[in-house]
Amino acid sequence: MKIGNLDLGDRPVLLAPMEDVTNPPFRVLCKRYGADLMYTEFISADALIRSVNRTMKKLTILDEERPVAIQIYGKDVDPMVEAAKIVEAANPEFLDLNFGCPVRKVATKGAGSGMMRNVPQMLKITEAVVKAVNIPVTVKTRLGWDEDSKIIVELAEQLQDVGIQGLTIHGRTRCQMYKGEADWTLIGDVKNNQRMHIPIIGNGDITNPVKAKEAFDKYGVDAIMIGRASVGKPWIFRDIKHYFTTGELLPPATVAQQVDMLKEQIDAAIEWIDEKRGILHMRRHMAGMFKGLVNFKQTRIDMLRANHYADLMPILDRIAMEWGNLQIEDE
Repeated sequence: MKIGNLDLGDRPVLLAPMEDVTNPPFRVLCKRYGADLMYTEFISADALIRSVNRTMKKLTILDEERPVAIQIYGKDVDPMVEAAKIVEAANPEFLDLNFGCPVRKVATKGAGSGMMRNVPQMLKITEAVVKAVNIPVTVKTRLGWDEDSKIIVELAEQLQDVGIQGLTIHGRTRCQMYKGEADWTLIGDVKNNQRMHIPIIGNGDITNPVKAKEAFDKYGVDAIMIGRASVGKPWIFRDIKHYFTTGELLPPATVAQQVDMLKEQIDAAIEWIDEKRGILHMRRHMAGMFKGLVNFKQTRIDMLRANHYADLMPILDRIAMEWGNLQIEDE
């Protein structure tokens, strides 16, 4: 699969953009486990052009994590164009426009997946951004706003016509949020549309290597994107690649292996931000880990309430000691 001059090879597996998750330390870890392309957390165009410190830091790209795409969102043409030029100066491999975020504070203001209700404005923004920068521009979006307005097949053609070089489709509507099952049928319809010639990337509910292979074999997509399934389990990229190569499933990671990986992430998050915010950031990762362990409830509560490194490490050591040899199966 190629986007511009970037060749990602056959059946690439991408790390989805996730707010408060895909910062540089996490992206580096996913890269090490085999992810082919990283996306930043999504970035507000309005905050970027105001040079908000926290937003500007999201433009940071480390050499060891490349290739990287920077993703921005907004609802007005001029701020999006100005933000796109700022992004271009940060030297990502390409720029991605977020027209898929379903979060209420974004979508109800007309940005993210709110653009599904204003396609002319979406196309106007996209065309203006494509013309304003010299790096490839891609789009990430959803099937439509709701069950009665799944417009993605026609929309994909329109976005291609204004110059995007790749399209990621999350197989849900905005109104679904992250509930129910992702519908890959329409993703397949877009890919198999004879008018489409840009890469189509499928996203939604890929939680294990078997589902990853099915996405390629059944729907013909050019790449797949892994989001929530990587949170607390960045080795999913390694597992998928191994399955693609050998047809064999790797054994699930042991709890002790997960603890070691988690400690590494915590150290990196603290170094990247600071102790307080680094541990707070890692709670989202920790919340998704160690599911299915018997008599783990109080330990989980203790782990997620720990505010200091000195309090958290003994809890993780205890987890490794008590449950270390157990394996937790993939979903």
